[in-house]
Amino acid sequence: MQIDLPEKRYYGIGEVARAFGVNTSLIRFWEKEFDALKPKKNAKGNRKFTPQDIKNLQLIYHLVKERGFTLEGAKIHLREEKQKTLSNFDIIQKLEYIKNELVKIKEQL
Repeated sequence: MQIDLPEKRYYGIGEVARAFGVNTSLIRFWEKEFDALKPKKNAKGNRKFTPQDIKNLQLIYHLVKERGFTLEGAKIHLREEKQKTLSNFDIIQKLEYIKNELVKIKEQL
């Protein structure tokens, strides 16, 4: 899944939820369930997600929503094979980006 977020140091939970097309409650739930998600909180308690948090969310989204893992299955997969999964996920993302760019070029012809 390719998400459209501008390059920033921190993202609010609302813009993260919109980018993923999910409710903010799902983001908060995943934060409790997955140790990899540790957004910073300001004095008011508002969550601020870093680019690394976004990358972890993309991976969780991919495993749960796109590949159909259960939450427990995704946790185990991340714990046991995180580096391999991240590497494969990065490759998939790059290939999807290339595919989208090629489709754009084809449409311009």
